[in-house]
Amino acid sequence: MYRTMVRIRLCEESFVEPILSGQIRCPVHLYSGQEAIATGVCAALFEKDYVFGSHRSHGHYLAKGGDMRELVAEIYCKEPGCSRGRGGSMHIIAPEIGMAGSVPIVAGTISLAVGAALALKIKREKRITVSFFGDGAAGEGVLYESLNFAALKKLPIIFACENNFYSTHMPIRECRPENNIFKIGAPFCIQSYRVDGNDVLKVYEVTKHSVGLCRKGLGPVFIEFMTYRLRGHVGPNDNIQETYTDIRPKEEIAKWRKKDPIRRFQAFLIKNRIIRRETLERIDREVEEEVKEAHEFAKESPYPNPNELTKYVFKEN
Repeated sequence: MYRTMVRIRLCEESFVEPILSGQIRCPVHLYSGQEAIATGVCAALFEKDYVFGSHRSHGHYLAKGGDMRELVAEIYCKEPGCSRGRGGSMHIIAPEIGMAGSVPIVAGTISLAVGAALALKIKREKRITVSFFGDGAAGEGVLYESLNFAALKKLPIIFACENNFYSTHMPIRECRPENNIFKIGAPFCIQSYRVDGNDVLKVYEVTKHSVGLCRKGLGPVFIEFMTYRLRGHVGPNDNIQETYTDIRPKEEIAKWRKKDPIRRFQAFLIKNRIIRRETLERIDREVEEEVKEAHEFAKESPYPNPNELTKYVFKEN
């Protein structure tokens, strides 16, 4: 889990310079700060289980086992990318390991995840589906329709809300009369939890319990993970720099930096003598090299052939 979180963080941070220099031209929503959620949830899943993402899903892709070189190539819009260079940052997919896809539409994959869970129940497969979405999706009607249908059919699905307290630039206090997203499952008789999303072990424990319920036919489950994105909404600095009128308070950012999920887990591992600091530093170096190689691979790869613009749009026999 430590390696997974470091892979996500270093991969995400490696996009900052190429974005600012214009080498990466598609919109990029960075997952920095939320690594414990994707890591802890996916550690409790099997490869055959489904994961559906949102506009901020690089972490879900990597935690589920997606190839880093294909992810980086996709964000550069290169042909070897996981979506063959057609999707960019917000359309990533790896069906071979259960990453069923992500889209930029807020709450856009929630109903798709419910449909996948329904198919699994009809086919009596012991697989489950996880739907990742942000706190902004709690303002979309499709979530409530999906909760109702999933509860009615007792579907094997986990609704995983990553509450980072901001819908684009708007703080949650301006979106909801009360910060209580995890309670929206109650009217549908759905087992619901609120978890510290920056504690990877708590994320894993609650998810593992929820996965067990779903595999026994006792789903669905709703989990609200409390977290914070350390970068801007889209791009590295959006709504962080002082040039923005809707800047996030510096004190707030500083408070959450102290709750960095990777630093917390690192301190836990060392304090409890589970892993030596030297081993963690070796993992960091190995991941740094992996990220470097992924960017080199992406930069050397070709763009899609313009003559094949419509390829992959429709299913081909």
